[in-house]
Amino acid sequence: MKRAVLMVTAAGLALTSSLAMAGGPEDLLPPMFRDPPPQQQPTPTPAPSASQTARPAQPSTPAPTSSGEVVQPLPSGGGQSSSSSTPRIALPADFPSLAEINAMEDDEVNELLGLRPKFDIPAAARRAVEKVGILSQAEGGFPAGSLRNQPGALVAATLQASNGPVASRWGHILLRRVLASRLDAPRGLDPVAFAALRAQALNAIGEDAVARSLVQDIDGSQYNRALADAAFAAYLGTGDILGMCPVARLQGDLREDGEWELLKSICSAYLGEARSADRRLQRAFGTGVAEEIDVRLAQRYAGAAGEASRAVNIEWDGVDALSPWRYSLARAVGEDIPESLTADLDADYAISDVLIPATPLLRRVEVADTAGERGVLSSSAMVDLYSQLWASDLYDAADKGTAAQLREAYVANSAAQRLEAMRSLWGDEGDYGRLVLTAYAAARLPVTETMADDAATLIASMLSAGLDRNAMRWSSVVPEGSQGWALLALAQPDIQGAVDGGAVDEFLDNDGSADMRRSAFLVAGLAGLGRLEADDLEDFTDRLGRNLSRRSAWSDKISRAGELGNSTLVAMLAGLGMQGSGWDRMTPRHLYFIVRALNAAGLSAEARMIAAEAVARG
Repeated sequence: MKRAVLMVTAAGLALTSSLAMAGGPEDLLPPMFRDPPPQQQPTPTPAPSASQTARPAQPSTPAPTSSGEVVQPLPSGGGQSSSSSTPRIALPADFPSLAEINAMEDDEVNELLGLRPKFDIPAAARRAVEKVGILSQAEGGFPAGSLRNQPGALVAATLQASNGPVASRWGHILLRRVLASRLDAPRGLDPVAFAALRAQALNAIGEDAVARSLVQDIDGSQYNRALADAAFAAYLGTGDILGMCPVARLQGDLREDGEWELLKSICSAYLGEARSADRRLQRAFGTGVAEEIDVRLAQRYAGAAGEASRAVNIEWDGVDALSPWRYSLARAVGEDIPESLTADLDADYAISDVLIPATPLLRRVEVADTAGERGVLSSSAMVDLYSQLWASDLYDAADKGTAAQLREAYVANSAAQRLEAMRSLWGDEGDYGRLVLTAYAAARLPVTETMADDAATLIASMLSAGLDRNAMRWSSVVPEGSQGWALLALAQPDIQGAVDGGAVDEFLDNDGSADMRRSAFLVAGLAGLGRLEADDLEDFTDRLGRNLSRRSAWSDKISRAGELGNSTLVAMLAGLGMQGSGWDRMTPRHLYFIVRALNAAGLSAEARMIAAEAVARG
């Protein structure tokens, strides 16, 4: 019986113990506090006596370890100084006083105390700097690894020299495509530096919108000064002032110029720090960080953030020149720029007007021809702009005259009426932008002998948009040796063998261009495409007094890249060879090497369009 009782009691104790462990409080201390690191053992004290054991435990201050380390400092009692146990922080001699810190802005305090964030994207979402670009090969871009084994110095020098517009519309389109492709950096060139060079080249040819998309492919924490400069120019060129704010807030010390300081104030206003931004902009007048017109425009833009109520008057008196900053902000806030400042503006500002959404529609239409001639706008995009003007209720019939003519070029009842509308659009000055505008209207016309006199212009219009198949329908109408025939001889995609030398000779006889430039471009284009017999080529070059085969460092590089089939490097070098504001800056020798290299590298369509454009515009 006792044994049974003992067994029941033991079982009860075991059950009680298990329940206590399962429902007891959980130890929430970190492991280092449960198992502190081994330290030097203090001197053992004698065991307490029975009387001491019976007394209540008294709190005591833990004795410091022999190393002097304090795990948890406690306030000293009895009014004794704790300077011997509390570490003192030595501040720099130039550290601001408390009053100066109170006068600082939030971002300045964060910068002073090292609290500024280094990243604005979570670690898992950050992007690598390889294959930076917006066009993959499947989307029409160039192969990603095509420059990987090329010398970085060669690619960098090519991009640095591409610092202006391209004479050829099709050359512009080709260069834009290669600069926007997703490419690995060449050997020995930093990927961020490579992206900066490409963005700078895009800005130089007026492709600010493409450059903006390119720089947005890189995290703000990766930016260097060169990329920041290129990105800032791209954002100003498209009127997207706030697009630069993430980088300006994250890396505010990348630049130290006045425009950068004003930008940071604008960004603060749109982040809810409107009063702080207003104070900083007011200080800009006293410090002279920027000219008054720049600060006034920044104040007007920042005032749209919501809290600021001060009216800002923009005074252009005393302003003798525009800058991208002034132009972009004036457009963004709807401020009219005096005609005295816009009378002699270069084409870059006209192209910015097309890209800035805040630009009035009528102004965008007025400068669309310049953008279309350059290659910034396609024929379809130009037609869309004119269509918006035609459908708008904000403009009267006088403002819609050109749009009405374009509408007639597409939908007039007869082909003769449509052709007459196109003639009105073309005018007598030979505006190539208008040929781009009417490309699809020209492709809709039927092929008739009655339009043979206009065939060359119609063919040039169609080829400006790459409609070579439509243009070839006119081959039965144009006589051999005419300009229309010359354009088709270059643009024909499926030609077999060489062209008739007699027809080329007849073209030379009838050429009325200055210094026979059209003939020289025709011979150079046909030779580059391999469509002239060797003997004919020698005869024609002797007659024209041109040496197409004279070599240079550039010609050797582009020829070698063509032989190796490196289309990416060929496209970059071709863009470099076509630098210039017009075809008067282009030489037949450059055209010959460009067309030959493009054709050898598999870019025959671009080679044909560039050669035909040379004859049409030469």
